[in-house]
Amino acid sequence: MNENQLSKRLERVGELVPEQSRLADIGSDHAYLPVALMLQKKLTSAVAGEVVAGPYEAAKKQVRKNGLQEQITVRLADGLEAIEAADHITAVTICGMGGALIRDILEAGWNNQRLQGNERLILQPNIGEKTLRDWLTTHGYTILEEDILEENKKIYEIIVAARESVRVAYSEKERRFGPYLLQKRSAVFHKKWQRELKQRQNILIQLEKAAGDQEEKIAQIKKEIAEIQEVLSDES
Repeated sequence: MNENQLSKRLERVGELVPEQSRLADIGSDHAYLPVALMLQKKLTSAVAGEVVAGPYEAAKKQVRKNGLQEQITVRLADGLEAIEAADHITAVTICGMGGALIRDILEAGWNNQRLQGNERLILQPNIGEKTLRDWLTTHGYTILEEDILEENKKIYEIIVAARESVRVAYSEKERRFGPYLLQKRSAVFHKKWQRELKQRQNILIQLEKAAGDQEEKIAQIKKEIAEIQEVLSDES
């Protein structure tokens, strides 16, 4: 992967960034995404934030190599601490982390007002998507778009969200499976939840063999299995 050829998942994230955004890419690694989008003339400006020194230096090198030092600022900072008020950020991308970590980054940014609430969020969690949707719902965000794709035998979800004038109340089922992904029910969506179903069925077998009081855990796993089976049967 490089700035001229993004991975499939990052390419899709880039497509979901609005034209002429002022982008903050958090956990930017080599700054491939902001560099690629700037070369496509899709961004007005960008901040590449990285909390680890090695990737931070790699991002600076990548920006310098492409002569984009005036358009892309690389900052060594923890999460949304990379954003300054003068950046006037309109879009935030956070990709390739667990949903719980992305949630924690958003929560910290919300609490210290680095996240103003008027930015478009384009999020690509590797796991824990429901955790992330729970946070978005609690903080008044509307999910505008979702996608699911497979790359190198791994399945990724992308969630696009913004705070709108009218709040949407999402059901637990929508937060687990994704409101738009539930509507589309693509082949990749089915593949993911077939995998998840098998995993939970295996957990159930282990719990039922285990010693001690496992009733609560067993009941929760059985509930999740029933939810997944309902969605996969298309009867909902």
